[in-house]
Amino acid sequence: MSKFSTVIISNRLPVSVARKDGKLVYEASSGGLATAMSSLEADDKIWIGWPGIDADTLSDDERQEIIDELKKQGCFPVFLTAKEVELYYEGYANDTLWPLFHYFQNVASYPLEYWEAYQVVNGKFADAAAEVSTHDARVWIQDYHFLLLPGLIRERSPGLTIGFFLHIPFPSFEIFRMLPQRKELLAGLLGADVIGFHVYDYAQHFLDSCRRLLGIPSSNGTLEYEGRMVKASAYPIGIDYAKFRAQLDTRETKAALKQLDESYGKQKLILSVDRLDYSKGIPERLEAFRLLLEEYPEYLGKVKLLMIAVPSRTGVKAYQELRNEIEMTVSRINGTYGTVEWAPISYQFQNRPFSEIVALYAHADIMLVTPIRDGMNLVAKEYVASKRRKGGALILSEMAGAIDEMPEALSINPNNAKSVVSAIHEALSMSMHEQKQRLTAMQKRLSVVTVQNWGKEFMYDLEVTSTQQGSIKQLSLTQRQRLVTRYRTASKRLIILDYDGTLRSFVKTPSPLAAAPTLRIRRVLKALTDQPNTTVAIVSGRTRRALSSWFVGLPVVLAAEHGAWKRYDRKWHEVESEFKKDKKRIRAVMDKYVSRTHGSEIEEKDHALVWHYVNVEPDVAYKRAMELHHELTELLAGEDVTVNEGRNIVEVKPSFVAKSNVVRELTQRYKADFVLCAGDDYTDEDMFRVLQDDPSALTIKVGSGDTAARHSVGKPAELLGLLEEMQPPSSTLLLPSVPKKIPRKILRWLRK
Repeated sequence: MSKFSTVIISNRLPVSVARKDGKLVYEASSGGLATAMSSLEADDKIWIGWPGIDADTLSDDERQEIIDELKKQGCFPVFLTAKEVELYYEGYANDTLWPLFHYFQNVASYPLEYWEAYQVVNGKFADAAAEVSTHDARVWIQDYHFLLLPGLIRERSPGLTIGFFLHIPFPSFEIFRMLPQRKELLAGLLGADVIGFHVYDYAQHFLDSCRRLLGIPSSNGTLEYEGRMVKASAYPIGIDYAKFRAQLDTRETKAALKQLDESYGKQKLILSVDRLDYSKGIPERLEAFRLLLEEYPEYLGKVKLLMIAVPSRTGVKAYQELRNEIEMTVSRINGTYGTVEWAPISYQFQNRPFSEIVALYAHADIMLVTPIRDGMNLVAKEYVASKRRKGGALILSEMAGAIDEMPEALSINPNNAKSVVSAIHEALSMSMHEQKQRLTAMQKRLSVVTVQNWGKEFMYDLEVTSTQQGSIKQLSLTQRQRLVTRYRTASKRLIILDYDGTLRSFVKTPSPLAAAPTLRIRRVLKALTDQPNTTVAIVSGRTRRALSSWFVGLPVVLAAEHGAWKRYDRKWHEVESEFKKDKKRIRAVMDKYVSRTHGSEIEEKDHALVWHYVNVEPDVAYKRAMELHHELTELLAGEDVTVNEGRNIVEVKPSFVAKSNVVRELTQRYKADFVLCAGDDYTDEDMFRVLQDDPSALTIKVGSGDTAARHSVGKPAELLGLLEEMQPPSSTLLLPSVPKKIPRKILRWLRK
């Protein structure tokens, strides 16, 4: 199977397969997405998608024929059964996600079989991506059909650079939280490196949901997930502007324009073009037009609304009911206000050829685009692009993503019929000079922000993000080999390790019992300390009691509470501090926040107080932590203490107690020609900075984000793997003996 460096994934391929007269036929699509993808600068690209024909109806030979034919056209098919299409596409994608993401939560349904099919089909597409992608390919996934797919592909092929673009709105947290599988969908999306939305509001809604549901904060549109940085940003999609301009010069469109001029004469034409969908606000639009005729009877016989509704999901009950409602409303308005010579509304439930649509755009005096909710709405842009000599006015819903790019349009609230009426009246009264002035400004913008440039901009950001992900980060195979060689050939070695988040994954309680070292951790540390001329130091924020009980029987140096306590040769030494005199008033403030914040708790150490909020609802935790930090900072102004925010904590400790001081002391006490220092949070950055100018030192951040460390690994398990690689093969196989002194509770944790 050929491998490709650029992979596009969408629900449908740009080529559809159908059966006619018993034979398979192939029909190419000319949609905007196909245009954008064709403009990408990549010689070896492949497009993955469903070919449009049910797998149940195909023989093995026909499947192979489709694979071979589509390969010639740069496509790779994923075959789906009729049942899978029904449950995944018509079901979860369009009966669950589509209505909910467009704020029609009353229409959404949540059958379990929908979700199960959605998982299966996303898995099939992930398998296909793994099959056709090179080890370092760029993969761009399109739309709400594949919210799980980035994570599934990441599991199968960790080295890929993955982008995702959502072509519909991402709803606010209060709406999104209604999904039973909300967390699974967020985790799936976070498998991507770049997540694109039409407008910034949608990106912010996504980041807000990540913070409130997963407890993952963001900064400048970027968040950290499983050791990677994920960027969420707005990439407003454009249209193929040149295509619409060129169509105006074709014979078919010129003929259609001439016919429209003859048919409508001096009558003002208000145009409406939509796919039949409840998100488009068609009934509300009809009510606004009815109100116009009622409040401005002078327009009777002088204006006409031409409404084109493109058939969509005609087998779905909600869409059937919507069509009936629209057709009954059209009949009622025409019956009430029409005459023998004039009908207020011309309604067409059909798709029209591209040449005719462009002619209608060019002729129409007003374009009425009033969706209740729309990710972007390209009809508004197509109308403006099709205007040349004749003027025209665009009336655009403030609920459409396009409004941000088209401020010259007359903005309306689609739920306010009177505002629509006022906008139509203003448009009909607008001078030709103002119409053309507004159109020209929008055309200049649209001619630059095209669908081709949209695709290129997204892929450029994906490439940049990929480069940034690899700049400081994951140790390459060559770097790992060099590190191991340096370790094994060194005459004296010093290994300095943080504990929580570095050797041991975080747990949801400050209790030492829950975070006790696993047998693997003890095995790794024993293997290191068994090597001659090797010193291992654990430098942690944990208490000396926790560290003493955890590492019984291991000859490691211990530094507890960030260095307030240090143990050399099995003897503890304590720094001199006046922190105890501040404890009472600090504790009083923290107690107040514990009483106000369900799930939070206080950890008291000899030389620090820590407010933990890992079990607090994320949005509440974020606000309370900011408030507590501010209150403590004001309370302790001028004191020799610092207030720090860490991972799910707010900590107060003496200013002079820092891991940097421990590292200086260790490097002086244990002279070494190989120093390895690993940590994961802000306290460990102090250690990395101390070692920046030491040529013998290798610093490793566990996780992602800005760091003074020279290298990084994704998670604690990866660091343990590296430490295991450093040892002679036989040493890592030996299980450490578990000392009898270890308390029974901790012993149970060790054996888990």
